[in-house]
Amino acid sequence: MTENSYDIPSYLHRDLLGIEGLTPPEISYLLDRSESFIEHNRQADKKLDILHGRTVINLFFENSTRTSTSFELAALRLGADVINMAVAQSSVRKGETLIDTAMTLNAMHPDILVVRHSESGAVKLLAEKVKCAVISGGDGSHEHPTQALLDALTIRRRRGDLSALTVAICGDVLHSRVARSNIHLLNTMGARVRLIAPRTLLPSKIEAMGVEVFHDMVEGLKDCDIVMMLRLQKERMAANFFPSAREYFHFFGLTYEKLAMTKPDALIMHPGPMNRGVEIDTEVADDYGRSVIREQVEMGVAVRMACLETLGLRNKDEAQERAP
Repeated sequence: MTENSYDIPSYLHRDLLGIEGLTPPEISYLLDRSESFIEHNRQADKKLDILHGRTVINLFFENSTRTSTSFELAALRLGADVINMAVAQSSVRKGETLIDTAMTLNAMHPDILVVRHSESGAVKLLAEKVKCAVISGGDGSHEHPTQALLDALTIRRRRGDLSALTVAICGDVLHSRVARSNIHLLNTMGARVRLIAPRTLLPSKIEAMGVEVFHDMVEGLKDCDIVMMLRLQKERMAANFFPSAREYFHFFGLTYEKLAMTKPDALIMHPGPMNRGVEIDTEVADDYGRSVIREQVEMGVAVRMACLETLGLRNKDEAQERAP
């Protein structure tokens, strides 16, 4: 396969900073393109030349094994040159501002910048200052768009049309960019979204996002098709949001007893890394008949390939139109 074998992407943005604002056709396009890479990634020869000659820079201000590794692997499989910037040893740690970083990156003429940052809005700020496409690898508690896309791809492959499903998102919604992106995507695609969490781990007025809120797992999980557990993000907690991990697991950890309230074939999801025995029981997490947690990891590479391909080809076409 070469890039000439593809149509012009049906995606109308230079960047991918979040799911909010994307249309159902745009989301479907990215999922369809992701689908095309799944079988390819299972072959012995995985290398393509779709992004040959293009440069992708991974700029991660936060550690993330899954996201950074899958973006790197996705770019390499598309034939791009990849640079992983070690932020901990970079000028950013020496006091360089994001604006200075953007100016430095512009001088390197990258084609795509993948950014993960601990502050909400930082990725958008960089996108406004650099001349290349930007993909968010997660920013603060704002959004994590490629995680929502890989979750949607995992669900769609198992259950088909997203619009007929009831999805429960459970746990630390307050600090979760994964939850926000999934809420936007699922609502846009017509699914019914429930949030299940203690009051201390829910944003105020979250109902305005078009979700149903529950504070009891048994009640909230009733007849759900998908159970999406969230990690307790203790590193973002400046106060005590629950008495103890043991008590949290008792009330909000996913066990077979609580899972019995869902539909018999309900799928179990988790963005990782998991806190076993805190938000999910080990046996439930490893139930290969219902857990699709490992599948989510595989879908992550395909989704990131689709996003890199889409923005890489779209911005190449625009650059050629601007050229004298």
